[in-house]
Amino acid sequence: MPSREATHAGSWYSSNRATLSSQLDNWLDQVPASTKCIGSESATQPPVELPSSGARAIIAPHAGYSYSGPAAAWAYKALDLSNAKRIFLLGPSHHFYLSGCALSKCDTYETPLGNLKLDKDTIAELHATKAFDKMSQSIDEDEHSLEMHLPYIYKMLERTFGNEASFPALIPILVGATSAATEQRFGRLLAPYLADPSSIFIISSDFCHWGTRFRYTYYMPSSGPPRSLRSNERAPTSPPIHESIARVDQLCMDAVERGGHAGFLEVLERTGNTVCGRHPIGVVMAAVEVLESEGKAGDGKGRFRFVRYERSSDVLGVGDSSVSYCSAFAVF
Repeated sequence: MPSREATHAGSWYSSNRATLSSQLDNWLDQVPASTKCIGSESATQPPVELPSSGARAIIAPHAGYSYSGPAAAWAYKALDLSNAKRIFLLGPSHHFYLSGCALSKCDTYETPLGNLKLDKDTIAELHATKAFDKMSQSIDEDEHSLEMHLPYIYKMLERTFGNEASFPALIPILVGATSAATEQRFGRLLAPYLADPSSIFIISSDFCHWGTRFRYTYYMPSSGPPRSLRSNERAPTSPPIHESIARVDQLCMDAVERGGHAGFLEVLERTGNTVCGRHPIGVVMAAVEVLESEGKAGDGKGRFRFVRYERSSDVLGVGDSSVSYCSAFAVF
């Protein structure tokens, strides 16, 4: 039976079981039991408990653990796995062009901590819709956006269920360069699963990739219209570039928290923000809108709340670069 190898272990994160396990435990244990949210509106609300009862969906980053591992812990600490029977993992396709979504052909996913079994029955149901492509094993193993979540998933399941044989099964979904209509289409297909209280949804996404190497130098000055900085110009200071990056990311986080799929896409279009997991986020936001239209979500249910924001560095000069890492959860 095919098993996906942990191809990024030993480079993007530790391949040593004891080291990796200890590292994840330390990051999770450092997250406070209660915290304020960081959205423009959610920050005005009372603190939230971590884990949060009914928190069945999260957004978390997927960079190398030395960069994003501590930030991801905030999302995973929020998860409520008490009723979990299956875990959907949605990540962007970085290396292979897709216009839709693709499912894995493997039976298990390896991690240095142990193996995660795939939910072959649910995957077969999704295949039966004829909407999903299939990943080859090489495409599956090349992609890091899914793999970087596997050790965290294993660790959280180990903490909750103890025995690997009793772990909920995994449904990995690779999301391509989807249009708004395509995201709505897949949102409709996934909405019944999202409504199921035994389903967990994990969305893999980094946020702003800023710098000339990313071809993104968008800058929001304290006064005047936004513009793209040129590589040879003096670094602006009002505000410093890293504060502008934070403002752009805040616009996107606020759009996600408001819950409107179209509104999120509008902010992305207006700012050009290089949120690499924008399509997986869009698919789940579209699914939440389906549940709202059916009366299965409301009163804040299904609305993401951000609890952590970090960057790989604070950009000061135009020649510098950074990647942003956000963590959020949604209660259903």
